Amino acid sequence: MNSLDFDKKPEDTRVVVAMSGGVDSSVVAGLLKREGYDVLGITLQLYDHGAAVHRPGSCCAGQDIDDARRVCETLGIPHYVLNYEQRFRETVINPFAESYVAGETPIPCVACNQTVKFADLLATAKDLGADALATGHYIASRANPQPGHPERRALYRPVDSDRDQSYFLFATTQEQIDYLRFPLGAYSKAETRKMAEEMGLTVAAKPDSQDICFVPQGKYTDIINKLKPNAALSGEIVHLDGRVLGRHEGILNYTIGQRRGIGIATGEPLYVVYLDARGRRVVVGPREALETRRVYLRDVNWLGEGTVEAAADGGFACFAKVRSTRAPARALLKRDEAGLYVELEEGEAGIAPGQACALYSGEGAYARVWGGGFIARSERAPAAEAALKALLEAPAAA
Repeated sequence: MNSLDFDKKPEDTRVVVAMSGGVDSSVVAGLLKREGYDVLGITLQLYDHGAAVHRPGSCCAGQDIDDARRVCETLGIPHYVLNYEQRFRETVINPFAESYVAGETPIPCVACNQTVKFADLLATAKDLGADALATGHYIASRANPQPGHPERRALYRPVDSDRDQSYFLFATTQEQIDYLRFPLGAYSKAETRKMAEEMGLTVAAKPDSQDICFVPQGKYTDIINKLKPNAALSGEIVHLDGRVLGRHEGILNYTIGQRRGIGIATGEPLYVVYLDARGRRVVVGPREALETRRVYLRDVNWLGEGTVEAAADGGFACFAKVRSTRAPARALLKRDEAGLYVELEEGEAGIAPGQACALYSGEGAYARVWGGGFIARSERAPAAEAALKALLEAPAAA
C-alpha cells in the first residue's frame, strides 16, 4: 500500500525528507524507509552563530547536521547537506529584523516555510526526481481531487493539538501542498518519540527546536542590533491619554501586550498597546485598550474553493487563530473598502501587526486549513481607537 497516495508501489516512489536533525523529521525518514520508499535525506545549513552550534533547541546548524547524518546512517539512506545560509539571511533573517524595526512582531518560521523550505528545497527535490517532499511538521494532508486537478490536496489540523503547526503553514501554496507530505499528522509527540526509540535513533530524547531557531539564547534584540546598528533609537513612552511617562531605548525592545519591563512606575497596571515606529513612541494604556475584535489582513493565502473575495463577501464563517498557542476561535471573514478582515466573535488581547491569522473549518483535530494572512492592523474598542488616533496625529518629541 502506498501511504502517500501515489498510484504506484512505495519502492517506485522517491521521497526527499527535509531533515533538521530533530526527532520529528528523523522519524518521518524512518517511517518512510520502513514502508519501502526510496528515501533521500536533505539537511539545510541555514545559519551559524558560534554558540548556537551546540545549543539545545537549535535546528539546521552545527550539531543538528551531524545528528541528521547519523540518523541517515542508522536508517541506511543517503544524506545530503545544502548550504542555504545566504538565502536564509536574505529571505528570513533580514526581513525579520526590518519587521521588528517597523514596530511589528514577525513570525520567521512562516517566511522560512514560504521560501527556503517549500520553494528552494522543494525545487531541489524535484530536480532529484522525487515524487514528494516530506517534513516532520505536525499537520495533516489528504487527497482533495477537484475537476481537472486529480492531484489536488488539502491541509488539516493534526491529531495532537498541542503540537499543531498549521499556524506556521497557512501561507503554503496549493502547488506546494500537492507535492508535500506530512506523515506525522496522525501521531502525537509522545508516539513520535516512542517510534524513534524503537528505530534506535540517537535523537529520540533530543529537545525540541525553539520557534526562532537562529536566535541564540532567545535574545532577538542581539540579532537586530547586529543587523540594524542604528535601529535602537530612543523615544518617548506615552500614555493613550497623551501623558509622557518616560523614555525608552528603542521600540524593538517592546512587544504589544507587554506589561513587565516597560521601564515606568505609575502605580497602575499598564500595557504596551501600540508601537509608533515613525514617531519612535511606545504607547501604553490599560488592559482593556488591548481588546481587539477586528484584524485586517495582508498577503492573504486562500486554500478554499473559489476566491477569497467571494467567500468574504458572503461573510465566511470560520475559526481563526491569531497566535500559535491558542486554539482556533469562532470568527467571520469579511471585506470592506479597506480590505479583507476577520471579525473575532470573542475578541483577543495583545494582537500585533506582523503576526499571522490562520483560518480553519473548525477547532478540533482534522479541521481544514482555509489559509490565512498576516495582520496589517487591528481595531480596538471605539474609545481606545479614538484615543490612539488622536495621539498619533499629535507631534512627537525628538
